[in-house]
Amino acid sequence: MGQNHLLEKDKPLRRVIESGQIPNMIFYGPSGVGKTTVARIIASQTNKRLHKLNGTSASTSDIKAIVGEIDTLAGYSGILLYLDEIQYLNKKQQQSLLEHIENGDITLIASTTENPYFYIYNAILSRSTVFEFKPVESSEVKKAICRAFSLMSKELKCDVEIEDGVIDHIAKTCGGDVRKALNTVELCALSAPLADEHRVVLLDLAKELSQKSSMRYDRDGDEHYDILSALQKSIRGSDENAAVHYLARLLEAGDLISACRRLLVIASEDIGLAYPQAIAIVKACVDSAVQLGLPEARIPLAQAVILLATAPKSNSAICAIDAATQDIRSGNIGDIPSYLKDSHYSGAPKMGKGQGYLYPHNYENHYVKQQYLPDEIKDKIYYDFAFNKTEQVAKSYWDKIKK
Repeated sequence: MGQNHLLEKDKPLRRVIESGQIPNMIFYGPSGVGKTTVARIIASQTNKRLHKLNGTSASTSDIKAIVGEIDTLAGYSGILLYLDEIQYLNKKQQQSLLEHIENGDITLIASTTENPYFYIYNAILSRSTVFEFKPVESSEVKKAICRAFSLMSKELKCDVEIEDGVIDHIAKTCGGDVRKALNTVELCALSAPLADEHRVVLLDLAKELSQKSSMRYDRDGDEHYDILSALQKSIRGSDENAAVHYLARLLEAGDLISACRRLLVIASEDIGLAYPQAIAIVKACVDSAVQLGLPEARIPLAQAVILLATAPKSNSAICAIDAATQDIRSGNIGDIPSYLKDSHYSGAPKMGKGQGYLYPHNYENHYVKQQYLPDEIKDKIYYDFAFNKTEQVAKSYWDKIKK
């Protein structure tokens, strides 16, 4: 079910399978969306010797045993290794497969729920094609649910009647995870009361058995960073509705700290000097949220999100510090002018430190022209006033004072 972007006629993975020439492949995507099923279909259509390993339990000796079959009669037609959860193999274990993958003795089909570009050895990645599997759409999940109820009816040897709304509810709350949907179907069928040789699955029962099952979240995985990224980009894009939605996802998963930290960053990175008070207000909202805890914490955090999303935007602060940091890292530094150096010790005047410094508060408007950057970069400009009311007012003031 699903994965039409890969498996429909003339789609890339479909063409690869039909060609019969199976390359090394990595299936990447969330759990319960068909990665293992597709791998099994491919394995059943090849005449290669099939081995299956799971990264959570496979050992180096298991891999060596498979490699040992390469020059034997059993491995004469080649070996197809289906490796589930490859991200759990360490670098040395992955490297032990490399030579045999490269020369074609072993064809690798691996699956992973984690981003392969973070967890899989780069040399294996470069010799494999990555196919991304996506959460299955609700319309496709419904087909699997209907089929599952039919199979449960045969298994239980009685009719299983389904109240209106049950299939829609399970399809919506499984979060695109077909396996999760099928587990819910099985629980519903088994726990539905038996009367007159048939079972009736009510909507209330389905709701009870699928509570929060639509939440797909791993605090250390891609989903965590995807939601945080979507939250920040929605605020940056001034879409308060989307921003509140992604905040709710984080909080429903119980991840209060990540939401608080990201909002503090956004206040300076994306709103910044266009509305300097934003960071103080967000800090107050975050402090309130931490003291309140969930579920009440959602209220001040929603206030902070809406404030940031609807506020004017400026990234001038982060652009300035990034430009300065780039100079530092590239060695474009230079010596600090002597009159800016610390002079609060007895030997400083003899060393010429602090001599000739002009104290701005002694001058009109508390400003006097003076070089502050090192000679090598004295004309460098890191900060550009952004085009918003607050920064343009500041620019107008300093243009007048510094003219």
